[in-house]
Amino acid sequence: MTRVAIMTDETGWHTGRLKKAFRARGVDARCVDLAQCRIDTTWKPHGLAIPGFGHTLPDAVFVRGIAGGTFEQVTLRLGILHALRESGIPVYNDARAIERSVDKSMTSFLLNRYGVPTPATWACESAAFARRVLMREAAAKREVVVKPLFGSQGKGLEKPGVALPTLKPFNEVAYLQRYIDAGSPGFDWRVLVIGGRAVAAMKRVGGDGWIHNFARGARCEPAEITPTLADIAVRATHALGLDYAGVDLIPSDHARPLVLEVNGVAAWRGLQSVTPMDIATLLVNDLLDRTLAASAQALSVVGNGPAR
Repeated sequence: MTRVAIMTDETGWHTGRLKKAFRARGVDARCVDLAQCRIDTTWKPHGLAIPGFGHTLPDAVFVRGIAGGTFEQVTLRLGILHALRESGIPVYNDARAIERSVDKSMTSFLLNRYGVPTPATWACESAAFARRVLMREAAAKREVVVKPLFGSQGKGLEKPGVALPTLKPFNEVAYLQRYIDAGSPGFDWRVLVIGGRAVAAMKRVGGDGWIHNFARGARCEPAEITPTLADIAVRATHALGLDYAGVDLIPSDHARPLVLEVNGVAAWRGLQSVTPMDIATLLVNDLLDRTLAASAQALSVVGNGPAR
């Protein structure tokens, strides 16, 4: 029987849906906390100890959540995911892709590098430079949002005007993004991309002032996946190397929406409430039928020599 580790620091609605979808495919899926895993070179034969799997490794890993912690703790947890990939285990999404999406500055860099439309963004450790950005944008009658470099669900966002807030709550890093006015009541889109295909979308309307996250009270409404939305969301996902992602886009004065964020460990409870498709089933099917199948084929080619 195929065995999958669902990496998560908490169990609940999402893990319940995933386990149900895995059971429907005849897969034994177990929830594992990365904080309980360890690199152990005496733990033969792999040097990795994954609770519930003894001296063996899972056939695949689905990353549902990584708990916060100290820099060292998070580094070790990501290191476990890197080690699993180095051991030939498909990790969905893998550590490198998650690192890119969690770090908003790297997300912005990669989106810009690969031509994905996104608001003007600045990330630095210089409060003086950040103040110059605010003054320059204000002179052009534009506003700027200050965001935590790491964060989600709309927490910690500020729209400071020309007075830069202290960077202490932001761990001395200024991540600034040009504010895009989505009107009143404002809205943005969340598009779910799985395996290179946009499969579901919703509008998040209203919320906490100009912040349109579901966790901040936004109302979820079904949305059509237009060719433009699908194209931009898929390109954003590819730019970060993600198997699946929740891509947040906002309408703009330009012809195309702009990508605000790309979520590599995306929640989908709000989106599930407005789509008839079973999102957990789509995720599980993509992991098993595309990612795991491709890994098995690659191993087969390596074991049998070059394909002829």
